[in-house]
This record gives sequence, C-alpha cells and structure tokens, in this order.
Amino acid sequence: MSATRITGSTSDFLPDLRLGFENLRAHKLRSLLTMLGMIFGVAAVVAMLSIGAGAQQEVMAFIEQLGVRNLIVEAREAPDQQALQRIRKLSAGLSFKDFRMIQANLEGITAHSPRKRFTPSKLLPKPQGDAPMVYGVTPGYVPIANLHVVSGRFFDDAETEGAAPVAVLGEAAAAAFFGAEEAIGRYVKVNDQWFQVIGIAGPQLTVQNDVGGLPAQDRNNLVYVPLYSAIFRLEDGQTRQKDEIDGIYLQMQPGADITAGAALLRGLLNVAHREAGDFSIVSPAALLAEQRRTQRIFEMVMVAIASISLLVGGIGIMNIMLASVMERTREIGVRRAIGARRKDVIRQFLTETTIISLAGGILGIAVGVGLSQAIGELAGWSTIVTTSSIVLAFVVSVSIGLIFGLYPAVRASRLDPVTALHYE
Repeated sequence: MSATRITGSTSDFLPDLRLGFENLRAHKLRSLLTMLGMIFGVAAVVAMLSIGAGAQQEVMAFIEQLGVRNLIVEAREAPDQQALQRIRKLSAGLSFKDFRMIQANLEGITAHSPRKRFTPSKLLPKPQGDAPMVYGVTPGYVPIANLHVVSGRFFDDAETEGAAPVAVLGEAAAAAFFGAEEAIGRYVKVNDQWFQVIGIAGPQLTVQNDVGGLPAQDRNNLVYVPLYSAIFRLEDGQTRQKDEIDGIYLQMQPGADITAGAALLRGLLNVAHREAGDFSIVSPAALLAEQRRTQRIFEMVMVAIASISLLVGGIGIMNIMLASVMERTREIGVRRAIGARRKDVIRQFLTETTIISLAGGILGIAVGVGLSQAIGELAGWSTIVTTSSIVLAFVVSVSIGLIFGLYPAVRASRLDPVTALHYE
C-alpha cells in the first residue's frame, strides 16, 4: 500500500514539474527577470558573509597568536608635552619598579619580559620598503609571543644582562636588509650601533588596524635586540623623556583565572601610577571572547541587510505569479473542468515558484562566490566562503520563494471553473 501511495504521489508530481518547466521556458525573459531578485539576494548574503568571515578570522587568529594565557601592559603615550607634564606630576610612567612589583604580587606567572621599543633614525644596510622597528626584550618574550626562530638562535639571559650587540631579525626585516642573501653572521647598524645578526624569526600573523589597545604593527618587520642593549646602546635624549619601559608581557600558568589576574594587575598599576591613566592592559582571552560576540552580531546584521534583497525577490515572484494566474485563467478553468482538484492547482503553481527559487538560489550562490573572490583579489581583503553561509542563503531563498508563491497558488485554486472557462 505504501508503494502505491509513493507511486501515486510521484505520478502527480512529475507532470506538474514538466508543466512548470514548460511554462517557464515559454516565458524565458519573464522567468529570468523573476529570478534576478533571488540571484542578487543570495549573492549578497554569500558575499557579505564571506567578507565578514574573512575579516573576523584574520583578527581572531591574530588574537589567538597573542596567547589566551597572556597579559600585556602597554604604556600610553601622551599626545603632547603639556599632557606629558601633567601625567608626570602623578606618575613616572611604566618602569622596572612596576615590573618588580607585578612579579612580587601577581601569582601564576610562568614567563615575563619587559619591552623597550624604538623607531630607529638610521639603518644600515638601507632597508628596502618600510624601516623595521626595534624591540628590546628578554628571552622570556619567545614563549609569550609564540616566536619561532627558523634560522640561527635567539639571544640568551647572559647576552641580555651583558647588553650584547646581537640581534634577531623578523622575516620581513631580514628580507628588507639582505634580500635573498644569508643574514646570519651579518651586521646591521641601528642609529650608531652595530648589531650582529644571530637569528631569523619565522612568520607571524599581523593586522592592519589597532586591536584592543595594541597598536598596528607589522610583527614580521621587527629587529629584536637584548633589552639592556636597547636601553644602554640606543636610548637618546628624546627617548629618555618617555617611560623607562613601554611594555610588559606576562604569561600565566595553565588554568589561571585570566580575568581576575587582569583586574589585580590593573589595580596594582592604578595605585602605583596614582590613577594617571598612562597605561592600558590587554587581555587576549577577553579580546577573543569579545571578538566572537562581535562576529555573531555582525553575521546577524549582514544577514538581515542582505535578506532585504531576498524579500524584494520574493515580492517580485508574487507579482509575476499573480500576473501569471490572470493570464492563465482559462487554462486553470480547463484543468478544473476535467477533474483537477484545488490542491492540484496549488501544487502546479508552487512547483513553478520552487523551480524559480531553486534556480535563483543556485545561480546566486555561484555569483556570490565569484563576487567574494573578485573583492578579495581587487581589494586585497581576506574572504572565506563558508558552508553555513551557502546553506543559509539557499534555504532562505527557497523559503521566501515558497512563502510568496503560496498566495498566488491559493488564489488560482479558488477560481470558479465556470467563470474561468468564460474568461477572455
């Protein structure tokens, strides 16, 4: 009995499907124009979500690279000399004293490194492209920053304490100084000091904009030198007016409460700096959680905006199908007169709207994927076409097509057969 029911339903559906294709093929231009709303709507959903997913993934990968167990203290530079003088009445700025206080009061620290950052005024060999920035750090920076030395080695504690004139180059900095030539053992001159290159760091992710209080910085275009080499060899009169150190990196033990640690760290520094507001604390774990919330909101907004195009496409389907009902009134009357039921007429028109929606959805996905790739290449943005965006756009397009096609189908089924047969 079930086989008979299946066969019967299939035999009812196939003629409607064939008739639907014939009606759409008979009015090719009208069918294509009806599909355009669905095509553009689906393409907009796919393209906008792919752009959003690419941008979000890039930022989230950068935040994850910063380390979810890390805490970063950044000195906040005064905008002008007057502001600096006001701040100095309250606070001497970020210093080694702050670093020692943090070590003594914040439990669970497994790695740490102060930082002194310089923008060199003179470099030899003359770099091709943007001049690298100099980071004075300790060996503790390596596990915190997840830094991998792909050639040579990183400087050790003895070289840091002795202010040794050695340097490790980021991938882009090595290419800027020496091109494709071997850099290990060569020398670079920073301001008036020569440093021997002892290592090359592997590639690191970077972003173009500030993220959570961290200034935008090409992390591959850096020159790492021992902390005391930066302070004693490179510091000049201008940099002495700034904070003693301009950053502190901390890595907490696994399982540590990073939120509580960040709150304690902020409280300690606020007391020490007398609420001068001359520092910021960056917690990558908090940034990652916030970024994920932002991504969900962004996706919802993008889908809502792009769905307007799908809504317009659905209205277009309704208008065309209503016109088709008027145009095919006599045909509907003939079908009803020879025994077609109301549900047969409804199925016929819903089949046509389903074909339009399916075809528009498939073409829209193709256009959306191509559009996102073109935007990525032309604008240099990272775009990611996700399966979820394709499924979402496709399901919404078909649903809207069915919903907006239902009213014309029901209206067609309610036509009086006698009146329809006499319709001119």
